[in-house]
Amino acid sequence: MVNQQPVGSIKQGFLVFIGICGTDTKEIADKMIKKMLGLRIFEDANGRTNLSLDAVQGGLLLVSQFTLYADCRKGNRPSFIQAGAPEMAENLYQYIIEKCRIQNAQVETGIFGADMDVTLVNDGPFTIILDSDELFR
Repeated sequence: MVNQQPVGSIKQGFLVFIGICGTDTKEIADKMIKKMLGLRIFEDANGRTNLSLDAVQGGLLLVSQFTLYADCRKGNRPSFIQAGAPEMAENLYQYIIEKCRIQNAQVETGIFGADMDVTLVNDGPFTIILDSDELFR
């Protein structure tokens, strides 16, 4: 919600908080999207986590979240120096949205830079961090 107005909502699927750093690129975003959409974390008929988002016709709720780049190593005030500059980050966020829309029928979003209230009902054991530094650099 932004200003107490709903802006994006999904049922089954992924709530994705997207943090963009200054060195992220479209090529890295493409790899992250492929990895995210390929994750097999939904249960099949045998109760095994074996199905992808597409297999369960799940949606995506994509929310920009620069605070994922908070550096809290020194002092008590987080530093966000590693976060991407706003214009660059918003452009890459919009790119990610469009690429996901090409591959998934249901994509909802937050509003870049807005003060958002996000509510999650976590159905299952999965909260996963995909970090491009660990996966692709």
